[in-house]
Amino acid sequence: MRAEVSKIQDYAIIGNGRSAALISNRGSLDWLCWPRFDSVSIFGAILDPKTGGYWSIRLAGAAKIRRQYIDNTNVLETTFSIGSGKMVVTDFMPVTSEEEKKRRLWPEHEIIRQIRCDEGETSIVVDFDPRLNYGGIVPKIKNAGEFGWRIDIGTNVFTLRSEVELVPGDGLSAKFTLKSGNVVSFSLTFSTEAPGVVPPLDKLATEKLNLTIDWWRQWAAQSNYHGPYERHVTRSALVLKLLSYAPSGAIVAAPTTSLPERIGGDLNWDYRFAWLRDASFTLHALFGLGYKDDAEAFVDWLLHATRLTRPELRVVYDVFGERPPPECELPQLRGHRGSRPVRIGNAAIEQVQLDIYGEVVEAVSHFTRESRKLDRDMQKMLRQCAEYVCEHWYQPDNGMWEERDERRHYTHSRLMCWVALDRILDMQARGQLDGISIEKCKAERQRIREEIEMRAWNSNLGAYAQACGSHEIDASALLLAYHSFEDASSQRMRQTHERIRERLVPRLGLVYRNERSMNRHEGAFAVCSFWEADFLARGGKLSEARKVFEAALAYANDVDLFAEEIDPETGDALGNFPQGFTHLGVINAALALRDCEGGTVGFKS
Repeated sequence: MRAEVSKIQDYAIIGNGRSAALISNRGSLDWLCWPRFDSVSIFGAILDPKTGGYWSIRLAGAAKIRRQYIDNTNVLETTFSIGSGKMVVTDFMPVTSEEEKKRRLWPEHEIIRQIRCDEGETSIVVDFDPRLNYGGIVPKIKNAGEFGWRIDIGTNVFTLRSEVELVPGDGLSAKFTLKSGNVVSFSLTFSTEAPGVVPPLDKLATEKLNLTIDWWRQWAAQSNYHGPYERHVTRSALVLKLLSYAPSGAIVAAPTTSLPERIGGDLNWDYRFAWLRDASFTLHALFGLGYKDDAEAFVDWLLHATRLTRPELRVVYDVFGERPPPECELPQLRGHRGSRPVRIGNAAIEQVQLDIYGEVVEAVSHFTRESRKLDRDMQKMLRQCAEYVCEHWYQPDNGMWEERDERRHYTHSRLMCWVALDRILDMQARGQLDGISIEKCKAERQRIREEIEMRAWNSNLGAYAQACGSHEIDASALLLAYHSFEDASSQRMRQTHERIRERLVPRLGLVYRNERSMNRHEGAFAVCSFWEADFLARGGKLSEARKVFEAALAYANDVDLFAEEIDPETGDALGNFPQGFTHLGVINAALALRDCEGGTVGFKS
């Protein structure tokens, strides 16, 4: 049976800090790239149910289905009920400490799917139909006897082991019956250019499950957030951890490519890379929750990634800090629900985005607030950023939304150039940084402020506009308060928020990013909803902030995951999934509410 077409919100994610898989609420694993997030796909039915490849586990008849993550973990449980029978499928990528993995000889890449019959008797159907290289290769699956089933592609080896008999055909399939208390497991592993570890099943699968649950719970327990939105904040933190590439510390924007911002449209992009745009939000969230080790790993990656191109910075990097591949289209895939083209790579690598300098400097500023001394390389990077911003801040760019047309003098880009110089001067004043031209930085910081206050403010609109001299409204104007350029309670910011409410808010909890995206019939941009909640909290409107925040949270799927956008008419998820930027918004808005209620957030004049 071919994979059915699921909506974006029908998926949940599992992973291990190196790659991730998406599994639908029907029990079908429809997206997996190995060995990295940006590797070619092995299962890709989310982009084409006929040719993408999938791995389905289901009951033989129509069943009631519900799912959940085991508390404070990234271990997924899907329960199928039919008549008196109940089956639970537990999906996870094993994870534990590096020392434990070496001691136990765990394979580096493995998915375990464990089936347990909890009640009655259940008839189960399994279909395993991988299609490698984005559906371009139908692999030969060889019977390796007691070592399972193998797929050999060059030096790459995929091994599927099972406790039930699999029958070859279109891939492999199995039909079997379990009685209450019976458990069977499947293990899919991948190895390349090294001897493959073929793990036994039976008790070891359960042992790995328990170790994985313990590892995730120990990590989640490091969070210092214990407020009213703990469930959503913890899930968002767990999503960020899944999007982290453990060997380098990079955090990718999403684990998927080409999930559409408009169903049937062509706004389909590859997000399996790390954007500097997200840097300051990431460090704010990680440090705000107390995940200092993860924050330090991210800063280490940031310094490594930017070292080769400084003083110029790239918009986007791969997980090792290298240049992502050029953008291209995959005509063999029909796209999610017919949304073509499917793209891999991202043309944003060719763009100019001046806001990223402020993002990087703000990230370092979060990192150094505890009077941390700056090493030589970090000081060199900051001096280079200061010089570059002083010389280039007035130029047009593509902006944070990466518009693929003429460059403009975006207000947000001006803001982040101001942030770069402001935070660099702060670090210099704290004695953490030397060798900068203080007077030049102060003078250029003042020039940027005057530019924003005079040219980005549109008196006819009564608001800060999307760009200098523009008449368009953009939700990113709310970040003027987030980054302490202007107090959220100022007259100008209150008016700007009013215009955003009038033009970009279709209903409570949803915000379009700007008028252009609304006119293109994109969805509401999910992170902007959390920016609004953050803004209201900073302005002292805590009751209204909570209403907006809770209305936005209601658009998460059944396991508290968000995509990039939300369809205002249907509430359906749109865009790549799950989206790190959105989950950063959840965390930072919750932190703002907590800190504003405690009186610890103030405006930096």
